[in-house]
This record gives sequence, C-alpha cells and structure tokens, in this order.
Amino acid sequence: MKLFIKDIDNERLVTWNFLIDDINNTSIYNPYCKSADYYTVFKHIILSLLLDEEIILLDSDFTKSELIQLTGHSDYAEFIKPIDKSKMSLLGNKKELIEKLSNSHNKWKITLFTSGTTGIPKKVSHDFNSITRFVKVSERNKKSIWGFAYNPTHMAGIQVFFQALLNGNSMIRLFGLNTEGIYTEIKNNGITHISATPTFYRLLLPCSEAFPSVERITSGGEKFNEKTFKQLNEIFPNAKITNVYASTEAGTLFASQNDIFTIRPEYENIIRIDNNELLIHHTLMGSTDTEIDEWYHTGDVIEIVSNNPLKFRFVNRKSEMINVGGYKVNPTEVEEAILTLPGIKNVRVYPKSNSILGNIICCEVVTRSNQITESSIRAFLQSKIQEYKIPRVIRFVEELSTTRTGKLKRN
Repeated sequence: MKLFIKDIDNERLVTWNFLIDDINNTSIYNPYCKSADYYTVFKHIILSLLLDEEIILLDSDFTKSELIQLTGHSDYAEFIKPIDKSKMSLLGNKKELIEKLSNSHNKWKITLFTSGTTGIPKKVSHDFNSITRFVKVSERNKKSIWGFAYNPTHMAGIQVFFQALLNGNSMIRLFGLNTEGIYTEIKNNGITHISATPTFYRLLLPCSEAFPSVERITSGGEKFNEKTFKQLNEIFPNAKITNVYASTEAGTLFASQNDIFTIRPEYENIIRIDNNELLIHHTLMGSTDTEIDEWYHTGDVIEIVSNNPLKFRFVNRKSEMINVGGYKVNPTEVEEAILTLPGIKNVRVYPKSNSILGNIICCEVVTRSNQITESSIRAFLQSKIQEYKIPRVIRFVEELSTTRTGKLKRN
C-alpha cells in the first residue's frame, strides 16, 4: 500500500487507498479549514478541488480575535453543507483521483494568509493555474518521496503539496520535529526531496552523517548564505541544491543554483527594479483585498549583479531594515557575519527601541560551544562589519523564535 502521508507528530500513517475511501465516505464540506492535522488539511483541499469550490485555509493557531479580524467570523460551523454526491462520483483508485484533480477547475480557488513576519497577515487567493504554475509532472517525479518541512496552510507548503499530489508521491512530515527526529525520518523513509527555509536547514547543522537518498534540496523564504549551502552539500552529497524566490502573493517566480537569480526571458516585461526594490506585474499576482496598481511593490531589496542579462541577489525586506542613528542596518548582513564565527549554530538579529539612536541592534545566538561569549562575538565582528552594526545586546538561547511558517521572527 503506497503511503500518502506519514505524520508522527499527529500519529498519522495514511495510505492513498485510505484517502480515497475517506473521500468517498465524506458527506459534508466546509469552505473554511482550520486544523493542526496535516492530513485533514490535505484531504480538505482535495475535496474542494473535486467539488470545484473555494477553500479558505486558516492557521491552526489563529486566535479568536485574529480570526474575527481576518475573516469576520470565529465560528465556521454555519458554513457546513452537505455534499451533493450526484456531482462527485465515487473514486476507484489513485490514478483516477489524480486525473480528476489535474483537470480544469472553473470556480475553484484557494485563499491563504501571508506569514505575518513583520505585520498583520494579508489574505491572498489563487486559482488552480497560478498555484500549480511550477508543478512538474513526469514519470521520474512519480518516484519522489517528499520531506514536508513547511506549514501546510501557507504558500510554500501548498506548492510542495501539489507537486507531491499530482505526481502521486508520499509525504513525510518534518516540520516541527527536533533535529534527531528529522534525521530519523529522512533515513527511515528514504526521503528524496526536501523543500524548506534556511532556518530549518540550519537546525540540521552541523551533522556528522550523510543522507544519500536525498536527490533535491530546495531553499526559500529567506536569504540563503554560502556557509549553509556548503554544509548542506556535505550532508546531502547526492542532492542538487536550488534556491527559490516565492511569495504568497505571486507563488514561485525564480530559481537558482546559488544566491544569484537571473530574469527568465518570459519575465523580462513583467519584472521591474525600482530604487533597488523588486516590482512584479499584476498579471502574476493572486487576488487580494488590497487594491494593486499595475506594478506590485514586493518590499524586497535587491542588489543588481549584472544588467545584460539582468542578474541580482536578494538583500533583505525593506520592512526589516533597522534605523540606528540615521544609518540603515540590514539584519541579515549582521547574521551572516556572526554565522562565520566557528561554534555559532544560528542567530537572529532584531531591533530594540532607544531614545537616542531610535534603535539599537540586538541578537539571540544559539551556540555549539560554551567558550563563546558576548565579548568574543563583538571582538570577532570588529573586522567584519562597521561599529554601528555590531549588536549592543547579545542573548544566548537554546532555540530561536520563528513565525508560523518557520522563518526567523523579526519583531
């Protein structure tokens, strides 16, 4: 029996056959889906596709006040309705299910909420074509086993889900597991593909063993540094490593083998750079409650590497830049400098209000050595970055604060 999803955190081991029987026996549908159970979320999405109806994905930890603010409701029982079985024939097997899911969907749309890394989440809706824009279906891809390392109700997780779903793959939940648990799941299940944030990958490092089953590593959602890239090459020796740029509003747009992205020919007229900010034409966007002009300002600051062809690397989010006495500090730059110090496992740089300077730079550090001190970090940084970028406050912690999607929490 081929596995659909393994989720040890929720004690789930679900085959494709169980999924098909479960769908055939389901008699009600609610367009709102709020669950901490990965299988429940995935089954709900599949039902919405078969019914050709909208689905609204809500984070399982949204509070009552957040739900009211974002949707106008806190209780969604009133939206439950019976399924008209005459419009949804019984499924016979996995192949038939995938064929039905791959067909055109006229009314279907999926509504997500942004991660809220630095503010209130925004609602974004996508149709089937935009959400599956980069899904690749092939005989080779049908052999993939996916390590699922994202929140299932956000864009990155949904895109991994559709890649696995339309190829009939198995998914193994890795998101939320500790380091040893992740190692065990990769090894025991022969995982071949993992897509995750750099923060997730740094959780695995350093590692004394290698995992030869992994063929493809994809990183996205945050800036990917060279040190992490080299370390991943060592523990995944057979993997091709790809860096992607994606957003909830537009889905996946760019992919690269390093931190430098090249504008593909078909995107030349729908991507712009304005004052070092990436702009996206509205035709690439999902629909939102916020009115979008012809060009959408992503808020991503980029550095142009060459103009012909246009190549660039991402620097940071405009909203994450820290004002220190009139100087702009990029927290990612400071983090990358600290990460080059041997014995540092992970770091998060953030601002703290200051009556004189506006903000001061602070950081949380996860170390692998008791010999690292505040003074040793500051002394190391003296030759790496300018004085005003060096953290005034350094805290040593066991783990870093992250958002619902596994990115570093900046505020």
